[in-house]
Amino acid sequence: MIVIVDYGMGNLRSVQKALEKLGHQATITSDPSLVRQAEKLILPGVGAFGDAMERLRHAQLVAPIRQHIEAGKPFLGICLGLQLLFERSYEGGVHEGLGVLAGEVVRFDPALGLKVPHMGWNRIVHDGRCPLFAGVPSGSYVYFVHSYYPRPIDRNIIAAETDYGNWFCSAVWRGLLFATQFHPEKSQSVGLRMLQNFATIA
Repeated sequence: MIVIVDYGMGNLRSVQKALEKLGHQATITSDPSLVRQAEKLILPGVGAFGDAMERLRHAQLVAPIRQHIEAGKPFLGICLGLQLLFERSYEGGVHEGLGVLAGEVVRFDPALGLKVPHMGWNRIVHDGRCPLFAGVPSGSYVYFVHSYYPRPIDRNIIAAETDYGNWFCSAVWRGLLFATQFHPEKSQSVGLRMLQNFATIA
């Protein structure tokens, strides 16, 4: 069973519809017990980091999400769902995250003179090892909408990078934990291939 976590922040239906297009059923839920039962878990999200963590705590979803990841079951974070995995974010203050991955979430440097948020199509560069990117050539274009990005302490978990004024981490991978700063569900055939890879991973 693929479960999409509903905490009131995210384009959940678009993720569900993309999976349905590929022939996979996915349940959208805010029920902690269903999250615990998930074989594969997807944490999407748009909006502010602090608000998202508050909603996850209020819905009693923090522990089930952490337990799923600690059990080594397949997990996919999307956009804010990637950022929440880290220890803290500096969006609108300092906010603690899920603490699954060591590192922090920072804003694009305004000194670079680039438009923020980083919005639209950009390339991902990867070395071909991450199972999420099977059949996805390095240099493929994907769709981004974000003002902050993760800065992992362990560079070994970086699965892809993207150039926007400087190179930033646009995807992470550790075991069966995958997360992308971009939106696979909005990235056309490339994104659908990633979702198919996730849905069929053992």
